[in-house]
Amino acid sequence: MKKLSVLVVGALVAASMSSCTPKPNVADPVAEDFVAAVERGDVESAAALTDNPEQTRQLLKATIDGMQAEGLDAAVTSVTNQDTIANANIHMDWRLPRERNFTYDAPMTLTKVKEEWKVRFLPTVIHPKLGNNQHLELRALEAEKSRVVSADGADVLKPGSVQRILINTDEAGNLTGAAARVATAINNAHAQNKAVPKIDQQELSKNLADHKGRYSVAVIGGPEGKAVADDLRGIPGVIVNEEAAMVRTDPTFAPEIMSRVEKIVSDDLQGANGWQIAVVNQNGAAIESLERHEPQLAPAVKISLDHRMQQAAQESVDLRQGMKAMMVAIRPSTGEILAVAQTRAADEDGDPALMGQYPPGSTFKIITASAGMAHQGATPGTTVPCPGSMEVGPRIVTNYNSFSRGNTSLEDAFAQSCNTTFADMSSRLAPGELENMAKSFGLGLDYHISGLDTMTGSVPRGDEFMERVDEGYGQGKDLASPFGMALVAATAAAGKTPLPQLISGHETTVDEQVSPPDPGVLDNLRSMMRSVVTSGTARGMGQTGGNIYAKTGEAEFSGGSHAWFAGYREDDVAFATLIVNGGGSESAVALTDHFFKTVDGGDKP
Repeated sequence: MKKLSVLVVGALVAASMSSCTPKPNVADPVAEDFVAAVERGDVESAAALTDNPEQTRQLLKATIDGMQAEGLDAAVTSVTNQDTIANANIHMDWRLPRERNFTYDAPMTLTKVKEEWKVRFLPTVIHPKLGNNQHLELRALEAEKSRVVSADGADVLKPGSVQRILINTDEAGNLTGAAARVATAINNAHAQNKAVPKIDQQELSKNLADHKGRYSVAVIGGPEGKAVADDLRGIPGVIVNEEAAMVRTDPTFAPEIMSRVEKIVSDDLQGANGWQIAVVNQNGAAIESLERHEPQLAPAVKISLDHRMQQAAQESVDLRQGMKAMMVAIRPSTGEILAVAQTRAADEDGDPALMGQYPPGSTFKIITASAGMAHQGATPGTTVPCPGSMEVGPRIVTNYNSFSRGNTSLEDAFAQSCNTTFADMSSRLAPGELENMAKSFGLGLDYHISGLDTMTGSVPRGDEFMERVDEGYGQGKDLASPFGMALVAATAAAGKTPLPQLISGHETTVDEQVSPPDPGVLDNLRSMMRSVVTSGTARGMGQTGGNIYAKTGEAEFSGGSHAWFAGYREDDVAFATLIVNGGGSESAVALTDHFFKTVDGGDKP
């Protein structure tokens, strides 16, 4: 108890001495208290230290909210005191989202009111460039979206605007009349450009009857959108809104593929937003930018489709309007898919150019010949039988129109497309050899390509003798898509199957890794493919842009035959053309010839 009493007495003496010491009559503590309150976001405490608490409160709240700050480091760096006025300097460092900072110095004035120091309310205490009824805000600077360009550098998708057509059922009055008016305007645009959706007036009327409020009818871009908007403005209940959007420069350019591409690359096109610290008035309008960091435009996204080749391919297949005609072009050196085109009749089956499964006919002799050279020691000069018809086991195999070459070279049999030769060759292959050779050319593999759904085809193992006979000349259970046969041709050109791709930066994967064909086999194969064009079933092509190496095919089925042509041109373009139920291969050759002439500028697309 005695010791505690001594401590208490000592404390009282110290307190008495302290109370007798006069406090320094300076503004420093008030300045520091104000800055500390602002730093921790305590608006009420900071406002109470000023000569105008209400305006201070409004300024601080608007600025703290507007800056979206994650923190503030503030400090009084100097104070100059006089009798009734003091001037201070404050250092402010706002910690902003995404590790950004906004740093500056601001002046503070303090005045002594009735022997008490107060911070004078001036907007400059928050920033030296603030005026009355102004505050600070962190604002985003939106980055403009980038473009999508084709392989040859043409814009195919770029930032623009579209017109959204809506009907407000609460204001339209006669819904049937409004539906008729809107449907007529949009369908008139559809007649000018098939990319504009077609509207069923009766279905639209029914949907409007079942809907309350705003009903979105269609989104239309380009000049057609503007024409529809102009036609419909002022009609009761019809609303036309212009909206920012990615716009196709040519709505007819691979529309199905571009729809997928647009969804996939949406994030890739978004650049990095910039930001600014703005002086903002009480109405939210930015008066001045105090610090500005410009947005960064994302690089253009490149797709492998070549604008000119795609147009040429579409024009070429459209020479057979009403038929299911299709074409795929691939760059052998890179796997870039250059063109995918099909007629409207083919569109009814979805994406047959990429996924359709058809017997490949004699184009499959590329695979059979390669297997014969790899496993049976054949060469282009090897003598082989090519009778008009031939008994291969229990099967009678017949050439087209029963033509015969007798005993001839393998190269001649390939160029003239002897079914009998390749049925015989295939029958003597071991089970699995034809299937594995097909896979070494990419046929029968499953590729996962961003933006495309594809199926190359399938070749059975051939455990049964009769299966191998039929498969040798592309009949039986052999199946392929034009995409698959274009890969086969690209493999012949490049020496290995290229990894197909559509969108730059988006990786393609394949379900199985296989070894490429033997280089010696491919050298021999190329010479035989060249003979098809110089002296065989594809002779007479008129294009002059480079030597073509190819194989024709006519795949028979009950009731008709498919026309095929697959190969490559030495300027790094592989192709496959198919006309479903197109008869003889000459029709597919003609379409391909037109394609190359158009690409080369002989026929303007």
